[in-house]
Amino acid sequence: MADARWRAMTVALIAAFMTLLDVSIVNVALPSIQKDLDLSSGGLQWVLSGYALAFGLVLVPAGRFGDAHGRRRLFVLGLAGFTLASAAAGIAQSELWLVAARLVQGVSAGVVNPQVSGLVQQMFKPAERGRPFGALGATIGVSTALGPLLGGAIIAIAGAEHGWRWIFYINVPVGVVAIVLGTRWIPGHPGERQPRRGVDPLGVALLGAGVTLVLLPLVQEREWHGPITWILIVAGLAVLALFVVWERHQTRRGGSPLVDLGLFRRRSYALGSLLALAYFAGFTTTFFIFTLFLQNGLRYSPLEAGLSVTPFAVGSASGALLGGRIVNRYGRALVVTGLCMVMGGLALVIVALHYVEGRGAGFATALPLLCAGVGSGLVISPNQNLTLSEVPVSEAGSAGGVLQTGQRIGSAIGIAAIGAVFFSRLADTGGDYAEAFRTSLFVTLGFMGLALAAAVTDVVLGRRSRVEAA
Repeated sequence: MADARWRAMTVALIAAFMTLLDVSIVNVALPSIQKDLDLSSGGLQWVLSGYALAFGLVLVPAGRFGDAHGRRRLFVLGLAGFTLASAAAGIAQSELWLVAARLVQGVSAGVVNPQVSGLVQQMFKPAERGRPFGALGATIGVSTALGPLLGGAIIAIAGAEHGWRWIFYINVPVGVVAIVLGTRWIPGHPGERQPRRGVDPLGVALLGAGVTLVLLPLVQEREWHGPITWILIVAGLAVLALFVVWERHQTRRGGSPLVDLGLFRRRSYALGSLLALAYFAGFTTTFFIFTLFLQNGLRYSPLEAGLSVTPFAVGSASGALLGGRIVNRYGRALVVTGLCMVMGGLALVIVALHYVEGRGAGFATALPLLCAGVGSGLVISPNQNLTLSEVPVSEAGSAGGVLQTGQRIGSAIGIAAIGAVFFSRLADTGGDYAEAFRTSLFVTLGFMGLALAAAVTDVVLGRRSRVEAA
């Protein structure tokens, strides 16, 4: 039984790695794509951001549908869509073609990922979830950090002109194998034979509209100017408020809400979701601006830039696997330790770049990034485990979808805020990429500080509750 569960987890983690990798792997290929297909700046933005937008849009409905009708079915369907869209992106001959393929890729990735966290809840008892969530946390951290390295390596091997196409082609054989093995190894559950609950179509529409209105101006921050950005965000927040009202109405009348809002009355889930949003706002953006600094500022090749991020990826994998094993012993205090390590490592990156200039930056930041990576591993997987620890299995998919939607919104907020500071400072200094990168890291540390505040609050309230109970 144990072997069967881990076979299923292996397939699920491969799919999660592949879909999350496509968030960051395209960054180093953008110059090649723009040159080959003659993309406009708006088209280039949509190749990058359209994936993240579509990804975040369907996470909660897909998780809820998997809860109701079977996670294996949704997992295989989403993976098939992702594989076909990857092939379409690889043979793209125009801007519209590539953008459309990326949007389908994003939707498919959003269908796959909540099934993965739901499967952990379904297959493992609460005391056993540390290791699989540790593996999932390592997958999240490594896929995000390793994207630039793998993208740079593929372009170096396949050639600068058409190498970007192989970034998409490589998903096809992996996806086909994962579909075959997923069909055989991933378990079904009674929901595949007898659907238990509806999926709340009005809730799906309200949540989708709200998330779109909030995310769209954030992912288009560099293209759109003026008050339209804030108008859309305010409108999105208003629609999300309507979504909350509707979900409460559904619960009161005994309907089937898309999200059980009672989950947010659980301290671990509410504070863990806030922590994830704030952490991903800083975490994801770090590699976006670091890659720009190395490639545009120091003239690193895509492969050299990717290698410079490798210490973080190695540390993240190690920290996540360790965190998964010891999270049940130390609880949220482990996340506090990890956040302190991340903030300390990034602070040392700022110091290193102050004293080491030029192409030696990649070596100077290696140890600080390794420290930050280990800390990141102690944040992502333990937080995922602790946040979902009290969630009923019947709500695992939608709860995981809400958590991941928060991560995607956090990433979009971080890219908008930190990217704005980076490019503003770059303009003010006449193209000093090192100064722009160092300045933007202070904003990253601010987001990490918010995550730390949420983690410390959970630790303090948890100790107070235990004292009162005693």
